[in-house]
Amino acid sequence: MALRLVSDFDLRKDVLPWLRSQRAASAAPGARGGGPGVLENNYESLRILNVERNENIIYTYKDDKGNVFFGLYDCRTRQNEHLYTFEKDLHVVSCSVNSERTLLAASLVHFTKEGRKNELQPGSKCLTLLVEIHPVNNVKVLKAVDSYIWVQFLYPHVESRPLAENHLLLISEEKYIEKFHIQVIQEDGNRVVLKDSGHLPRERVAEDFVWAQWDMSEQRLYYVDLKMSRSVLKCIQFSADGKFNLMFEAPLDITLSDSGFKLVNFGCDDLQDQKNLSKHLTLCVFTNHTGTLCVCYSPKFDSWGKITYTVFYFHKGHSKTFTAALGSVDSHVTKGLTFLNLDYYVAVYLPGHLFHLLNIQHPDLICHSLFLTGNNEVVDMLPHSPLQSLSGSLVLDLCSGKLYRAVLNQSYLLQFLWNTQLDCEKMAVLHCVLSCGRDPQFLEAKLIQWISENVSACHSFDLIQEFIIASSYWSIYPETSNMDKLLPYSSVFAWDTEIPGITLVTEEIPLPFMKVHSFKGYWEKLNSNLEYVKYSKPRLLYDNSMVQKEWHSLISEEKTGRRRSMVYMRNIRENAMKVISNLEARNLEPRLTPLFQEEDNHQRLLMGLLDLICQILETSWRKHHLHPQLLHCRRASAAEFTVFHLMTRILEATRTLFLPLPPGFHTLHTMLGVHCLPLYNLLHYFDNGVLLLTETAVTRLMKDLDNSEKNEKLKFSIIVRLPPLIGQKICRLWDHPMSSNIISRNHVRVLLLNYKKQPRSSMIDKSPGSVEFLPLNYFIEILADIESSNRALLAFEGHDNVDAKFVEEAALKHTTMLLGS
Repeated sequence: MALRLVSDFDLRKDVLPWLRSQRAASAAPGARGGGPGVLENNYESLRILNVERNENIIYTYKDDKGNVFFGLYDCRTRQNEHLYTFEKDLHVVSCSVNSERTLLAASLVHFTKEGRKNELQPGSKCLTLLVEIHPVNNVKVLKAVDSYIWVQFLYPHVESRPLAENHLLLISEEKYIEKFHIQVIQEDGNRVVLKDSGHLPRERVAEDFVWAQWDMSEQRLYYVDLKMSRSVLKCIQFSADGKFNLMFEAPLDITLSDSGFKLVNFGCDDLQDQKNLSKHLTLCVFTNHTGTLCVCYSPKFDSWGKITYTVFYFHKGHSKTFTAALGSVDSHVTKGLTFLNLDYYVAVYLPGHLFHLLNIQHPDLICHSLFLTGNNEVVDMLPHSPLQSLSGSLVLDLCSGKLYRAVLNQSYLLQFLWNTQLDCEKMAVLHCVLSCGRDPQFLEAKLIQWISENVSACHSFDLIQEFIIASSYWSIYPETSNMDKLLPYSSVFAWDTEIPGITLVTEEIPLPFMKVHSFKGYWEKLNSNLEYVKYSKPRLLYDNSMVQKEWHSLISEEKTGRRRSMVYMRNIRENAMKVISNLEARNLEPRLTPLFQEEDNHQRLLMGLLDLICQILETSWRKHHLHPQLLHCRRASAAEFTVFHLMTRILEATRTLFLPLPPGFHTLHTMLGVHCLPLYNLLHYFDNGVLLLTETAVTRLMKDLDNSEKNEKLKFSIIVRLPPLIGQKICRLWDHPMSSNIISRNHVRVLLLNYKKQPRSSMIDKSPGSVEFLPLNYFIEILADIESSNRALLAFEGHDNVDAKFVEEAALKHTTMLLGS
């Protein structure tokens, strides 16, 4: 399936065997009591209570006498520990343990078999207790009220030394949050007790809220209060010393006034009826290290045929409301919508109905997110039990008692890429796979295999362009910090094609109002994102016009011989050589593709994303078993046609983006074109700039091709298309009257360029063996005279092997050819 849940903890496997061993030990003859005694039929009471910041898991169960047992599973050591036992038949609402495991806070209610767990009986009390557990000692009552209380210890980011002061949050159903300051001291060695149990200072953190969420990893509290019936999201950041700051306020365009009281991630209570989650709204906040801030909201279901949810991308300044068809009006939804944090993505999951992967890093275009609905096998393969998304990528399945780490399944996504027919899904999965970041070279190799087979399969975008840009973005993104805003993310800037089963409404939203002025870490990045949105309207997009201008300027200078400063040009070439050297060093196997074998000045002037193109060609070359040396066969094979088509698509993709190509690419492309195309089509490709006549390619053609009638036409057609300087050089490689004629014409043109007519004798000196053709004899004598006075100039310009005698012979051969004799 697209989402892989890697099990970090399983109550049945990691706790139950230990409990059984403890029971056996306590039941042994001579064993002392006090351990966790249980009966087999009481194992069903075993459940998870909380997952702390260090990922230690607190759980509870009742023994055969109804006593409440608290245990802790250390995910680092994979060991269980007995924390405390209440020798009363109580129901646990909430529990938390401090980082040193010296204090335990618990909230419990009386429970009768006739009463429901989620309703306090008349006159009953919810007890909130603080227990010294190192060793087990005093118990202090913090609260005894007729409403539910949840507890949560704050965890410092540094755990190198014991803390003298602990901080405990109490969250009341009466819609307020308090923070207790708890000082401890050590007595009699390692014995830890409360310093002043009679007086524990407290302060009010928040009040009049209707919804709250705890981020255990980042120690943040998100809550929504109602101001004049308007929902406002607030965030409080707790520091290691227990101090806290209100970081921002952000208006939310949602209705919470009639939704009741809701807590998210304050432990794992079972007060809500898991079977009727569809009757309740879903609201959660997700962030990641890049400064994203997303609020995901799903209202109560009001239709069985469709489902609607909204994602507020505060770091982008807009929200998107998605409406998904569930396939049938008879579709009955009994489970709630689940949102899961997957770092750069948020998974939206409704068991048996839909699975969406929303790109929260770049949410502007819907094609960068993946939408699977209906009877898709991906949807059916996901767990059908409700999942609770904890901090980071941790996911809790309360029904099974398992803690997972959610990751994107690269293997499945790659397989899905081969099977899907929709362009929007190909685009989304391509980015999704590259964003995974694990073993990027392996992923690129797999994607290149797919591209080689499907280069023409996408109609809405250029597949090669998208791969080059996306792969380059994700390869350097982790190291670019805020510079990622200047990098191109996609070759597509607009998407108008509908996504099957999805309708979308995008709206601008007010930006969060930051309440502090000094930022570090995540807050610095979030503030940077907000500043970018605030001051970049209209939204700034990557534009390659500067690259285009520089590209044309460099090529123009190369053609005309004009150059910039030697230092500038030397720096460009040295950087290019470093890139090529690094690419060659990374290549463990000898290259089959004949690239990097020539000086390609145009391409070396703008060096960049060569390795991806080399990999594409190398993969195709190996797959089709092509030989590095071409023109060995009379007729091109189907494999050579395929590779030629692929190279043409690569050229088209890179030319539009003004991206460089590996030195030798144009030569190889031209050689394949000569081998694969009829003369008419070949010349059409030359004239339209698809194939470039590089000096290396033309030299090989002149040397390797014989002078058959077909090849003569090809060679002449090539020579007349060459720039004059290269044409003169190439003509000397072709031993043919046509080549001699071109060389002679050029030689005569140079000699007569500054010729001034001088009085001459009417007598013409004829050399032995000369032809009796007076106009030619007279003309040759003039040329010989000019040559004799311009030897140095002619030698400098490369005319040292051409003289009047050569011109005379070429003229006679040409005349003979014209006369047909």
